[in-house]
Amino acid sequence: MKINRLFEIVYLLLQKDKITASELADRFEVSTRTIYRDVDMLSSAGIPIYMNKGRGGGISLLPNFVLDKSVLTEEEKENILSSLSAFKSVDLRDKNELLEKFTSIFGESYIDWIEVDFSSWSNQNDQADLFKNLKNAICKRKLVTFIYSNSKGNKEERYVEPLKLCFKGEAWYLYGYCRKRQDYRFFKLMRVKDLKITEEVIEHTTYGQVLHKENKYVRELVHLKLHIDKQMAYRVYDEFEDYKKTEDEDFIVEIDLPDNQWILYYISTFGPYCEVLEPKEVREKLKQQLQETLNLYK
Repeated sequence: MKINRLFEIVYLLLQKDKITASELADRFEVSTRTIYRDVDMLSSAGIPIYMNKGRGGGISLLPNFVLDKSVLTEEEKENILSSLSAFKSVDLRDKNELLEKFTSIFGESYIDWIEVDFSSWSNQNDQADLFKNLKNAICKRKLVTFIYSNSKGNKEERYVEPLKLCFKGEAWYLYGYCRKRQDYRFFKLMRVKDLKITEEVIEHTTYGQVLHKENKYVRELVHLKLHIDKQMAYRVYDEFEDYKKTEDEDFIVEIDLPDNQWILYYISTFGPYCEVLEPKEVREKLKQQLQETLNLYK
């Protein structure tokens, strides 16, 4: 508590030219004698803090003082501020004040060069609340329950030990231990409804990254080779790294995607402007699905 008070005194003095001992005492609910001791301690630690007594007096820092003796390099400071700015996208309520504090402590005019928003265009408040509640459950190691819709549209109640929030492929996921499946699972947040946090403390833990190549959820990929019409050029530039242009200005692209039903949906979003060249199995599955869809309109 004392360390926090000393830190906040320095922060307040970085924001104001001068503040009285009685004002600090009222803020921290301590005596003015305690504030005087705090000032002596900060001065002993090398902080250029001084007091003027009498009318118009108060506690101040030397002009232009910043914590330039930090062990952080200039690049590390910039990375911290930029990360805080970007991280506001998942919790706007707390990060603005924290960003302001670090900017003042580093004594630099931060260039606000990055802005990130992971939320969709709709239901932003619902997503923010879900994210915050799951974060709290993970940090407090509490079991959660929710209704989950799987890829086939079936809804099930799940009891999950939440371990980590992950962002992959333009979507947020909860990674945790599923009591129903008796195994670790990823749950897409957009499919999570009616989240409840219980008082039961979880048993399982996780260390390191879970979205790496060796993970069984990521390893099941299929290598696709596609011919995409030039009318879809904007999507090729947005969604693919490996592509070549043909003589007709069309594109030949290659990509690894999860080997499941979703892959057919993704290819179909290109409509008549995309042809599967390889592998043959995916080409035949897509052909069959398109035929079944066509049969609905006969």
